[in-house]
Amino acid sequence: MSSPRQELLRLLASKSFRLGEFKLSSGASSDYYVDCRTTTLSAKGSRLTGQVFLDEIRTRGWKAKAIGGLTMGADPIVVAVVVTSGELQGFLVRKAEKQHGTGRRIEGFQEKGARVVIVDDVCTTGASTIQAIEAAREFGFEVAGVMCLVERQEAGGRPNVEKAAAPAQFVSVFTANDVRKEHGAQNDETSPSMVAFGAGCEICGRQAVVHTPRVRCAEHKV
Repeated sequence: MSSPRQELLRLLASKSFRLGEFKLSSGASSDYYVDCRTTTLSAKGSRLTGQVFLDEIRTRGWKAKAIGGLTMGADPIVVAVVVTSGELQGFLVRKAEKQHGTGRRIEGFQEKGARVVIVDDVCTTGASTIQAIEAAREFGFEVAGVMCLVERQEAGGRPNVEKAAAPAQFVSVFTANDVRKEHGAQNDETSPSMVAFGAGCEICGRQAVVHTPRVRCAEHKV
């Protein structure tokens, strides 16, 4: 029987990983893209994300009272973990303070001095994760740990996040290489006509057939 972690990796590989030419938020170009939200905002993906993150938090003994991160990549992860735990509180970090109402940057849980875990979906340069860490500490939270769902190791963001997080640990659930390897296993190059279960054509979204290196439907395969 597959573990929640194994199931989550398979789902990320089939729903969130795409090959092609992409421009990243950092400005760099890449031959692949991982859109975690197509997984974390699905029913099964949300359940698995909540379980995997919660298991990691408990295993590491971080004893957090709340979990949060920078909107919007962290939003579905925060909600999934809060619901799964039945006890953790959640908060979201705005990219800038509101210019109306309360003017707060932290929304949700507001207890100063509380131990919290900062989460993100994809860590590339680490900029969004670092913003959340700094905002949480500025508010008065104690950062007990930092997690991301997928780390793009080739981008070299880990040292930046580790420096910002210290003395808290930075943990990635998967690397992009993990997801890419699983994507390749699901789309076996020796079976170009095999149906890729759960995968959608990267052009139109219809059911894909495996046609390496692209994930395309029968109409768009080349």
